[in-house]
Amino acid sequence: MLIKIYENNPNERAIQQVVDVLKKGGLIIYPTDTIYGLGCDISNQKAIEKIYQLRGIKPEKANLSFICYDLSHISDYIKPIDNSTFRVLKKALPGPFTFIFEANNKVPKLLSSNKKTVGIRVPDNTIAREIVRMLGNPIVSASIHDEDDILEYSTDPELIYEKYQDKVDLVIDGGYGDNLASTVVDCTSGEFEILRQGKGDLEEFM
Repeated sequence: MLIKIYENNPNERAIQQVVDVLKKGGLIIYPTDTIYGLGCDISNQKAIEKIYQLRGIKPEKANLSFICYDLSHISDYIKPIDNSTFRVLKKALPGPFTFIFEANNKVPKLLSSNKKTVGIRVPDNTIAREIVRMLGNPIVSASIHDEDDILEYSTDPELIYEKYQDKVDLVIDGGYGDNLASTVVDCTSGEFEILRQGKGDLEEFM
């Protein structure tokens, strides 16, 4: 199923349709402020396993992110952080960053692996954040890669739908995506270490 949702004014019924798919354990492809993402409900173990299978990754090797509506959810999944780190997050988010933190005890149970870290995203995209808000908890997300050597990420939702329509339950057409991924920042040492420079410039918020 391919549904069109406009970021400037997301249709609530369309968002509810997406949430219903997630609650039934479905996989969705959705827009963010960077590239299109592949996501499922964080509370559905079988759906998370489907993402592993679709991406061909082992749970212990998976670098999945949690897409949150705002910072209120993150303490459910990460170990406590200091005030200076929190202040940077508050300024930088919503935005094109993935912040890596030490996972707390809830995360390994969710992801059926012994992962010690977790990536947190609050994308500056109304569609993605409204889905999470109406779902009531984060979605687990992986990026959509393109097999083309030149294009690392697919940007056209109709082409994404053609490629993935048999593999996922719903694709959202939220307009063209970016082909530059988020900036990944490791916060596990108490410092901000850039692991991958992407769309966001963290210096602006330091």
